Amino acid sequence: MEILHVSAECYPVAKVGGLGDVVGALPKYQYELGAIAKVVVPAYRNKYYDTHEFDVVHQAGMWLGHDWYHFNVLKERNNELGFDLYLVDIPGLLDTPGVYGYPNDTERFLAFQIAVLDWINEWNHLPDVIHCHDHHTGLIPFLMSYGYKYERMKEVPSVLTIHNAQYQGQFGWDRLYLIPSFDLWKSGLLDWGGAINPLAAAIKCAWRVTTVSPGYLEELYQNANGLEWLISHEKAKTVGIINGIDTAVWDPETDHMVQANYDLETVAQGKKENKQALCERFGFDVSLPLVSFIGRLVGDKGADLLPEIIARTLHELPGEVNFLVLGSGDPHVEWSLQQTRHDVSYGFNLHIGYNEALSHLIYAGSDFLLMPSRVEPCGLNQLYALRYGTVPMVRSTGGLKDTVTDFGDPGGFGIRFNQAGVWDACYSVKRAVELFNDTAHLSEIRLRGMRLNHSWGRSAQQYLDVYKSMKG
Repeated sequence: MEILHVSAECYPVAKVGGLGDVVGALPKYQYELGAIAKVVVPAYRNKYYDTHEFDVVHQAGMWLGHDWYHFNVLKERNNELGFDLYLVDIPGLLDTPGVYGYPNDTERFLAFQIAVLDWINEWNHLPDVIHCHDHHTGLIPFLMSYGYKYERMKEVPSVLTIHNAQYQGQFGWDRLYLIPSFDLWKSGLLDWGGAINPLAAAIKCAWRVTTVSPGYLEELYQNANGLEWLISHEKAKTVGIINGIDTAVWDPETDHMVQANYDLETVAQGKKENKQALCERFGFDVSLPLVSFIGRLVGDKGADLLPEIIARTLHELPGEVNFLVLGSGDPHVEWSLQQTRHDVSYGFNLHIGYNEALSHLIYAGSDFLLMPSRVEPCGLNQLYALRYGTVPMVRSTGGLKDTVTDFGDPGGFGIRFNQAGVWDACYSVKRAVELFNDTAHLSEIRLRGMRLNHSWGRSAQQYLDVYKSMKG
């Protein structure tokens, strides 16, 4: 079985969030299960592009509305990711250093999708499945079914994975001319709420729809940023599959980004050395519990709550706990955190920006990982934390609820709270401090979390089962 994954992100090529981690790992595990998995992403002008070798496997031109663009499809020469990686190079559109946030993002990702379809259309054979990820690739299932020049792809099964339904890629009908010619009788499939909505179109047109956890699928029936009725209507073809993690990349025993490697037998000493390195770097007392946050500083992640959580806790528990934040995002949240750092005299530090190596060290050296998310479709950070013996403190939502059991319950290994609010989070930090001071119990909880298996093996097989179900 040959699967082509189409995505805006793929770690380590380009990563903004969990989407990149998933697309960088799932194909590799599918390959190990006997499938031929391939990935195609835009050719951003970033470090990966500059430091790797590529072969040009396809050259062509395409219309985007009234504008003509030349594009190349590049194949990574050494197959270093464990699967075939292709980059779509469109000078003038995709040759940006970043992934998102440009005024012409609609045109950029439309062009990417058209180029991918034009390229596949020239293959001597067709893939068995085209697997689309999020709204950036959401028009592909529609165009495969109703685009005039893609008629030979009509019988190729398509899958959409919703990583985050809050982002849907809507744009106005005044830009309909950008989309390649299709059966206009089917234009209603593009519409949701009076706009062209790529995510809604993909939910309608893909043969199967998956979400990144069963819990998130249940939440989407009630809260999907306006798509609730549509997702409920398409329930029969939708399934929730929990994300895994790449245990070769996230392994405290072999991770070259941490200060000291460790396993189940040496976790106490290993975490101590990594914590020492973190505390020296950020000016913390190593004897105190270290609570960290890693992620995008946006409302979905509850990052706007962090300044008050940190300030209130340090006021109520002076000299009893340290906080560390790594991330970037909403400028107001960044400013509020920097202001909090200025206002408190001890116990809090932060690093604004994305730093993959530092994130690994934080997972290895922290005692607790705080995730006060309002929305968390699956969450990978809590799985990384468990792998590194760091206790996750999570709000009970989406995939966090699916993957973390409170240590107060039988077999528990984390801390859960119900509301995305300051009071609930602060109370959980107090519980964390109490657990930290119970050394034997903390050690037991750490080992219990590290023994859990969250590798991609089982989830990759579930995706293969979804593909096979489309073959009848």
